[in-house]
Amino acid sequence: MFFDDLPVGYRFRTEARTLPLAEIIGFARRWDPQPFHTDPEAAKESPYGGIIASGFHTILTAFLLTLEAEVWNEASMGSPGMDELRWLKPVYPGDTLHTEAEVVSSVPSASRPDRGRTGIQYRVFNQGGDEVASYRATHILRRKPS
Repeated sequence: MFFDDLPVGYRFRTEARTLPLAEIIGFARRWDPQPFHTDPEAAKESPYGGIIASGFHTILTAFLLTLEAEVWNEASMGSPGMDELRWLKPVYPGDTLHTEAEVVSSVPSASRPDRGRTGIQYRVFNQGGDEVASYRATHILRRKPS
């Protein structure tokens, strides 16, 4: 889909992915080596009562699910960033995540008529319907070819 295909209010939902313990620990050892992400014994003594996924792992999982949904991939020209990133609840081993998205802004470029900026609010949910993370991203998307 292109910029023109994604009006304000357009919504989509991704498929789901389960985060196994080994993946959570492996990601955290490489990118977020805090004991409540990497050490089962230390994590038992944390406020979470056990291992939890890194928030970065949660957001990257959501982003990958969004790419796999193939909604705006063909039109993507990158992104100037994300806003309002929130980690709302811990993600535990075995949790299954999916992402729900809504277009919240759509502005054609005034200087480059081949593109526009699309703001999308992403909400990440676990298998119980609890919202575990959220963020808003701005995507630079190609306009529909003539």
